[in-house]
Amino acid sequence: MKILQATREHLELLIPLFDGYRVFYKQLSNLEACRNFLEKRLKENDSVIFVAISEENKGMGFTQLYPSFSSVSMQRVYILNDLFVAETARGKGIGEKLLEHAKDFARKTDSKGLTLETDSNNPAQHLYERLGWVKDTRVFHYTWKA
Repeated sequence: MKILQATREHLELLIPLFDGYRVFYKQLSNLEACRNFLEKRLKENDSVIFVAISEENKGMGFTQLYPSFSSVSMQRVYILNDLFVAETARGKGIGEKLLEHAKDFARKTDSKGLTLETDSNNPAQHLYERLGWVKDTRVFHYTWKA
């Protein structure tokens, strides 16, 4: 297995993974909308996507990072918005490898770090905590919806 930063040539591998991710979060499957969304992210270079690819050249999982900034520390920070491993590839350490790859990327780009938000019942919380992620209990996050 290899982990690569996705380009447009990886789009066909990413589409079913991204669709599976959305279905996991109770959204309707929509491969064409996934294609359009990912194609735009890759074209406009406004996110960083890492994809895990098997020896047989099949997509096994992905993570997507969105750049942001911290005014207080005056550094870039990445929002790890998406992490997904295909059901057939689970239990092989792919999620861990994707998270470690994202951490290495953050270090190499001199970023402050990574931040993520997850459902309170997401079983991946154990993985995050095992890999050194710390649950923030000092601040509140608020959301405004248009």
